[in-house]
Amino acid sequence: MRPIISNIWLIFMLGLLVSACSIQESAISGERRAYGYSWDQEKQIGKDADQQIQQQYGVYDNDELQAYVENIGQEMLAVSHMNRADTPAEYEGTDFYFRVLDSPVVNAFALPGGYIYVTRGLLSHLDNEAQLSVVLGHEIGHVIARHASQRAFEQQMGQIALIGGAIGGELLGLPGGDILGIGSQAAQLLFLSYSRDDERESDRLGVEYASMQHYKAAEGAQFFVSLERMSKQSGQSIPDWQSTHPDPGERARSIPELAEEWKAKGYEQTIDNTDQYMGKLDNMIYGENPREGFTRNGHFYHPDMKFQFPYPEDWQVVNQRSLVAVVSGDQDAVSIMTLDGESAGAEASVNEFLNQEGITTLGKSNTQSNGLAAFRAEATGQTEDGTQLKFYLYAIEYGGSIYRFLNYTTVEKYETYASRFDEITSEFRELTDSDILNIQPVRLQAVKASRSGTFQSFLPGNLESFSITVSPEDLAIMNQVGLDEQIDAGTWLKLPTQ
Repeated sequence: MRPIISNIWLIFMLGLLVSACSIQESAISGERRAYGYSWDQEKQIGKDADQQIQQQYGVYDNDELQAYVENIGQEMLAVSHMNRADTPAEYEGTDFYFRVLDSPVVNAFALPGGYIYVTRGLLSHLDNEAQLSVVLGHEIGHVIARHASQRAFEQQMGQIALIGGAIGGELLGLPGGDILGIGSQAAQLLFLSYSRDDERESDRLGVEYASMQHYKAAEGAQFFVSLERMSKQSGQSIPDWQSTHPDPGERARSIPELAEEWKAKGYEQTIDNTDQYMGKLDNMIYGENPREGFTRNGHFYHPDMKFQFPYPEDWQVVNQRSLVAVVSGDQDAVSIMTLDGESAGAEASVNEFLNQEGITTLGKSNTQSNGLAAFRAEATGQTEDGTQLKFYLYAIEYGGSIYRFLNYTTVEKYETYASRFDEITSEFRELTDSDILNIQPVRLQAVKASRSGTFQSFLPGNLESFSITVSPEDLAIMNQVGLDEQIDAGTWLKLPTQ
């Protein structure tokens, strides 16, 4: 699976600059080889980063679903190379953790040391427990094979430093790209941090572990067919020879072949547990959850926290659990709103930033934002490469919390964007529109078809009235069928409802 881009991977890769190479036995092959970190270091890296991942993306609020994924993950782990007679002593007793992230992005990834993540977006695109077992086995394979640590060792010091500098020093032309997790060529390089051989090895391990637990491992191929369709739909298909990842179509072909090899070794593969899986998906949120923030007509609305603010028409909004960022159309200015849970008031929140080393305060004052107490300031600072930045700080007291906007661009462009910064911040206000306050997310309804017909004939006729954009083709891909494909009575379907 391709990892979600975040500053966690930057931290991991940059750690190589201060860590020594570790020679340890591979749990997969039993051979001694070089890693960027010791196994104990990898476990600590994963533990430290896990909290940041949970904070940034959020864990999906469904204990039953979380326990279900955990149980299947532990099933795969039980037959993995972590729990065999010849498992090296340093790996024994390592705990693995499996989490469902509250993200609509179709993704799964692993952190070193035993931390496995799948998104609700990925779960919605699987059709049964057998497919999930292959995905979880694949991610377990990345951890056990220590692929990230291998890549860290193999990278030359200069390459690591170059990547780190590009991530840390660029946000689409400005500092802070790693904080937002959006853009920059270096981020894409880290996105492709596993090699083709790494991915193929994890595919083999995922099929092996699923087969050993008697799942229909060949089912895993259908997920990669869906990935291929998604790539073609978005126009982002990349030939496998240009990418460090095997092409989804290649993987869709190889997984059934691998499953047949395990059948030949005497492992019956009879389990798919479709009914159980669909039961767990029923009522799961589909797509973006508007209650956690959405855009409409040039405004960002947050129904749960009951606030709104405008943003320039040609600017891009990035909504995360830990922040809301608005990036200029030319990608050379940004406004980042965070919730300050530490400061005693708006003035203290602004001063917390101004008191940092290297920041020069130009002026500050009390103000108001639509009847709410606020404090603002201007300041300058310099990046490590000498770029001069100018900041506009604006903190607002609302609902017992402090909302702080950090707006900045280069000194040369500050006057161009000053009015935009003011527009965003000064119009922050309480959300009172009852229609927006009461908006609800789209959810999935797992049902068995009561008749035969094309898949499209089962779709609700009011998709255009849903709170988010719901595409018939997206729904077909999610169900691993074609829009005009005939569906037999009794077939499980995942359909949106609101």
